[in-house]
Amino acid sequence: MASGHSSHILILFTYLLLALSASLVHAWTRVGFYSASCPRVESIVRSTVQSHFRSDPTVPPGLLRMLFHDCFVQGCDASILISGSNTERTAGPNLLLRGYEVIDDAKTQLEAACPGIVSCADILALAARDSVVLTNGPSWVVPLGRRDGRVSLASDTANLPAFTDSVDVQKQKFSALGLNTQDLVALAGGHTLGTSACRFFQYRMYNFTKVGNGAVDPSIDSSFLLQLRALCPQNGNDSKRVALDTGSPNRFDTSYFTNLRNGRGILESDQVLWTDASTKTIVQRFLTGLSFNLQFGKSMIKMSNIGVKIGNAGEIRKICSKIN
Repeated sequence: MASGHSSHILILFTYLLLALSASLVHAWTRVGFYSASCPRVESIVRSTVQSHFRSDPTVPPGLLRMLFHDCFVQGCDASILISGSNTERTAGPNLLLRGYEVIDDAKTQLEAACPGIVSCADILALAARDSVVLTNGPSWVVPLGRRDGRVSLASDTANLPAFTDSVDVQKQKFSALGLNTQDLVALAGGHTLGTSACRFFQYRMYNFTKVGNGAVDPSIDSSFLLQLRALCPQNGNDSKRVALDTGSPNRFDTSYFTNLRNGRGILESDQVLWTDASTKTIVQRFLTGLSFNLQFGKSMIKMSNIGVKIGNAGEIRKICSKIN
């Protein structure tokens, strides 16, 4: 009974800290932005995400990844949602993103409740948070007030973090957007949810050229190597999906970091977070749930304020996939 009470206090304390972080982030977004103009915005987005989650439990990692890919290109302006030739969503790194229908559904409902008020960028930021909560992860207060961008170009996605990136390259990409090494490791922890196609890590098992032709990535645990080869044979279907977190792929927890410690990371860009001394200490700290949950919320607030557009720099789209 006492331990349960203590857990409740810790959860409450974590939420209060995240609320404080949200209130201090940036002047151009703020908590309660729609309190007068569209007071039901959060409940509408939350119920929409919940509804889609009930029919498709794989929705949360899709929405979480979509926000990440949006914010890293032109800032958090919903440019990832724009459809058409040569837009961001047609670029290689974005072809497998999913969850667009959830955002469209929420937008339709919000346009009925408060037309022309809520941006698609804010809907995406809220939906990503709600996705984490639905999978047993932490909650955080989302500052709102983003406007939607008018530019979406596939060519702008070249600097998205890639599965072959070294820690140094990852640091450079994150630092360029105002994110530090702690943010990098925390946000990588989002890979506790979702899957990857075999083609993105198969080379680690059969032809890891950083060691030699036909070599195996030495950071892969030997028993895990056998499991991976069974899931992804050398000449098998390279589009087959494999869980990024083999311990609990549909639950937001710290087993992703446990996997890295045990040489069971799926992507090279994930596993190097353990083999590089500068990130290993952070991974070790995140092996405890409270530390990771708190930092993940803080880093998500920070990331979702990258390149926010205000005033005439953006618009409130009527349909999220189309510029007005």
